[in-house]
Amino acid sequence: MQALLSIARAIDRFTEFVGKSVMWLILVAVLVSAINAIIRKLFNMSSNAWLELQWYLYGAAFLLASANTLQQNEHIRIDIFYGTRSRKTQNWIDLFGHVFFLLPFVVLMTWMLVPYALQAIQSGQISTNAGGLIIWPARAILAAGFVLLVAQAFSEIIKKVAVIMGLIEDTHSFKSAHEAAELEGKAIAEALAAKAREKA
Repeated sequence: MQALLSIARAIDRFTEFVGKSVMWLILVAVLVSAINAIIRKLFNMSSNAWLELQWYLYGAAFLLASANTLQQNEHIRIDIFYGTRSRKTQNWIDLFGHVFFLLPFVVLMTWMLVPYALQAIQSGQISTNAGGLIIWPARAILAAGFVLLVAQAFSEIIKKVAVIMGLIEDTHSFKSAHEAAELEGKAIAEALAAKAREKA
């Protein structure tokens, strides 16, 4: 089990690195959008390539950071049932969901998307929009995002099993939306009280 946990830690480090790196793509996408808007307004010039580049950048940021989002336990969940269970039961629910829903889905998507990306690379496919970009980077980003999710799904399964067995600490204790709102309200109240004390 320790060998599997070492693999899980390595996957976590890699997905965290990728997730933190691709966040800068949002800034690049915003800059591309702003430059495109300025050129269009000032010189009445534009190109579909600029728009497609924005889509590529946003898509890359979303897809390549999704594994890190899974690692941080930040994916959206409906907690009507989940939030009322004990943490032990929640861990079993997570494990069941990862094994029987998440993993099969991301493996299937990877199995379908890798050939889809390779086909675009081999054919040199170009966007059907006038002045559009080549297609393969978008397809490759799509495939890479799901490859990362497959790896992170394995990591999460390993860690859940280890938590259930008591081998490692549960680092992602679940908070319902109500509890999160209460904690945020408490933090805001404490910050306001500290500012009031400073002024007094």
